[in-house]
Amino acid sequence: MRMFAMMLSTALCLSCCAAAPAPAPADMPLRDVIGVTHSTQTYHLTDKDYLNEGADQVLEFGSRVIKLWAIYPERCYPSKTEWPKYTSLVGIMQTPDFSAVLAKPFKTYILVVYSLGRFEHYWRDGCPAELAQDEERQFHDLSAWLMKTYRGSGKTFVLQHWEGDWAIRTSYDPTTDPPEIAFKGMIDWLNARQSGVNRARAENPDSDVRVFHAAEVNLVAQSMLQGRPGVVNRVLPNTKLDLVSYSSWDTLRDRTLFRKALDFIAENMPDSAAFGAKNVYLGEYGLPENEVKPEEFQETIRGTTETALEWGCTYVVYWSLYCNEARKTPVQTTQDNRGVWLIRPDGSRSWAYGYLRSRMGY
Repeated sequence: MRMFAMMLSTALCLSCCAAAPAPAPADMPLRDVIGVTHSTQTYHLTDKDYLNEGADQVLEFGSRVIKLWAIYPERCYPSKTEWPKYTSLVGIMQTPDFSAVLAKPFKTYILVVYSLGRFEHYWRDGCPAELAQDEERQFHDLSAWLMKTYRGSGKTFVLQHWEGDWAIRTSYDPTTDPPEIAFKGMIDWLNARQSGVNRARAENPDSDVRVFHAAEVNLVAQSMLQGRPGVVNRVLPNTKLDLVSYSSWDTLRDRTLFRKALDFIAENMPDSAAFGAKNVYLGEYGLPENEVKPEEFQETIRGTTETALEWGCTYVVYWSLYCNEARKTPVQTTQDNRGVWLIRPDGSRSWAYGYLRSRMGY
């Protein structure tokens, strides 16, 4: 255990040398800041495989930032052909559908990814040294492969997990605080993942492919306003991560509260070599168009987007391209989904599609 801690500390130090400062969002075209999530299928519009259908729609929309699930792809992205067997994270990236997406002209891929071979949240009961070492290995191997395979492309890959404040609990009850062992396990787990990315960067200092690692928080308001223990105030301060993603459903309807949440996350998140003190990005935001009034929908989406951009979020990622929350199946009409989308089941485009496209300058 002590030896692993020493290796982890060394790798974290190497990261400081290997991760060159990233361009500030203010210096980047907004098509490289504003992104879209493409996730689990409830409907589709073409006869392409679902993964590449969505990727092409995001490119047509005008964004070069896409967020994808790189876990259980056979469940998330039905294909025209059977998904091949894979035994590693690299193996998932080498499948025909993912290979095709990674060849497209995106600037940044945000990938929700977990190590294979065990339950994603095994660390709730503590993160044993041997599993932390395997976590480090799997993230190293994936990061190194990306840096070598896509050398010359200038692409960026951000490896993250899904909403940490749900992951650390055994239920979706926000009033139940996680036990101490879960906080400790998550800290060790995140640091192991980061260590793997750090080591890959140190081994490939001349690659123009940038690979970063992020945590994701989602119950920020209760920690900020009530002092409740959460990932933001009990886990992040004990890590040295590149980035943190905010899935902002708990504050996005209140622009002032949302901005305070971004400040609170940044205060608790140690600065990173690549992104400095503003190493926070907006990983999820949106509203169900079928369940709110048009004026509320427009005001919320505009307010959240503008606040995130003004604050300096590294990425601003809309949820989502197609709505993944069906009211009834099969989805046949626009009323069969809750309506958190840019493109509806009939192919029509939401107000958010036009607004975000105009913010990117189209």
